[in-house]
Amino acid sequence: MKEFDTNTRTELEAAAFRRLLQHLDDNKDVQNIDLMVLADFCRNCLAKWLVAAAEERGHTLDYEVAREYIYGMPYSEWKTLYQKPTTPEQMAAFNAREARKKAETSS
Repeated sequence: MKEFDTNTRTELEAAAFRRLLQHLDDNKDVQNIDLMVLADFCRNCLAKWLVAAAEERGHTLDYEVAREYIYGMPYSEWKTLYQKPTTPEQMAAFNAREARKKAETSS
């Protein structure tokens, strides 16, 4: 990527980000808890990162507006249509990941 100028690199990164959003939209069966367990981020994290990026550049972006962009609809609607209840196994895996992270940062 070093061979690209800043504008081209930004365009490529933006295109990859849009593709990630499309991929997540195409795979609504992948639950946020699963993403958190496997990759330590979820759709809500992406929205928070967008808000932070806007703030770093002197702009204001409402979190709910960012979530609607990420989810392609209001979060409450997405949650009703696609979010399944978290299973005990998912919560156990999430808690184990959080415990590992905490142990890593305290050592």
